[in-house]
Amino acid sequence: MHDIRFIRDNPEQFDAALARRGLDPVAGEILEIDIKRRGLQARLQEMQSRRNQASKEIGALKSQGGDADALIAEVNDIKQQMPEMEAEESTLAAQLDGRLMELPNLLDDAVPAGDDEDDNELVRTHGSIPRFSFTPRDHVEIGEGLGQMDFALGAKVSGARFVVLRYQLARLERALAAFMLDLHTSKFGYVETMPPYLVNTQTMTGTGQLPKFAEDLYRADDKWLIPTAEVPLTNIVAGEIVDADSLPLRMTAHTPCFRSEAGSAGRDTRGMIRQHQFSKVELVSITTPGESTAEHERMTACAEEVLQQLELPYRVVRLCTGDTGFSAQQTYDIEVWLPGQNEGKGMYREISSCSNCGPFQARRMKARFRDDNGDTQFVHTLNGSGVAVGRAMIAVLENGQQEDGTVQLPTVLHSYMGSDRIAPA
Repeated sequence: MHDIRFIRDNPEQFDAALARRGLDPVAGEILEIDIKRRGLQARLQEMQSRRNQASKEIGALKSQGGDADALIAEVNDIKQQMPEMEAEESTLAAQLDGRLMELPNLLDDAVPAGDDEDDNELVRTHGSIPRFSFTPRDHVEIGEGLGQMDFALGAKVSGARFVVLRYQLARLERALAAFMLDLHTSKFGYVETMPPYLVNTQTMTGTGQLPKFAEDLYRADDKWLIPTAEVPLTNIVAGEIVDADSLPLRMTAHTPCFRSEAGSAGRDTRGMIRQHQFSKVELVSITTPGESTAEHERMTACAEEVLQQLELPYRVVRLCTGDTGFSAQQTYDIEVWLPGQNEGKGMYREISSCSNCGPFQARRMKARFRDDNGDTQFVHTLNGSGVAVGRAMIAVLENGQQEDGTVQLPTVLHSYMGSDRIAPA
C-alpha cells in the first residue's frame, strides 16, 4: 500500500514510478478522492466543534434563565447533518483505500526496464553444466522409470497437476526439506516456524495477495489456503510495534503451498514444474529501512547456498520492470539448470525468488518499529524461497541421472536418504 502523503507531495513522481510498470497515471484520480475526503473531515470537525460550543452556550443561557431555542435548533440541525456526512466520508475513505490497495509497489531504481522474463538482467552464474553421454531425460521420465512418481494416480484422486510420490522419492521430498531447514537454522540463524496453512482475508490482504490475486487462490469457507508461507510468517508482525533491538527478525518454514494457477493456463502442464499443491521452504526477514538492501543480498546468498551444497548449477537474475511481482521493490530470481527440459537440450528454470518489499506490506499490515528518536516507522519486509522443494527434487533427478536409470544423489543428502543413489523400486 502507498503513503497518501507521498502522493500529495509528489504526484508526478508517483505517476512516473507507476509508468515503469506500464500503468496509466492515477495520482490525479487519487488526489481528487483525497481532497473530497479531507474537505468532509474538516467540515465535520468544524461542525463537531460548533456543536460542542453551542451545547455549552445552551447550558449557560438556561442557567441564566435565557431563551436557548435558537441554539437548540442549531444543535439539532447539526446532529441531523452529521450522520450523512460521516457516511459519505467513510465511503470516500474506503474508496481511497481500495484504490491504493490495487496499486503495485514502486520499483527500486536498480530494476532494469523490460517487458517480460526475456529482459531480466543476468547477475551471476555458478557451477558447470553437466555433460551426458546420452540424451538427458526429464524428471517425468526419470520418476516414472523409477516406478516412484505417479501422475495418473494424482489425477485419479485429485485431478490435473497433482502427483503421488512413493518410496525413495517420497523420502527425497522429506530429506530435501529437512536439509534446507537445518541449513537455514544452524548456519544462517533463521528461526524455524510452523505457521497455519489457512489464513483469514486480512492476512492475505496484508502481504498483497488480496484483492488483486483472488482467482489464483483456493478458499475454504471464510479462510484461504496459503500460496506461500510468506503470508503467515510476514503477518506475525501485523499491527505490532516491534522492538528495534530485536531486528532483523528471520524466520523459515516448510509448508505446503496451494495455487490455482489461474493466470498460467496451458503453461508447464507436464510434470512437477507447476502444480496446484507443492512444498517450499520459505525465508522471511523483518528489518529496518537502513538494513533491507543488505538483508536482500544476504537472503539471496542463503538460497544460493542450498543449491551450492546440492551441487546444482544455477544463475541469478534481477527481474525487469515487467516481470517484478506486485508487492516487490526488487527481486532476484535464482534459476537452476535442468538438463532434461527442452527435449534434452536443457534450460534454466526458476527455483527461488527473493524480494525486498520495502515498507509496502508493512503499511498494509500496520507493522512498525520504534527508532532511536522514539518515533515509529514502518518496518521493511523481505521474502524468498529457500528453496522450492519440488523443483529442487526435479533438479536433483535431472542433474544426477545415470544412463542405467538410477540417480546419483548429492553428497549432502546421503545421510538424510541413507543411500548415495536412487534405484528403481
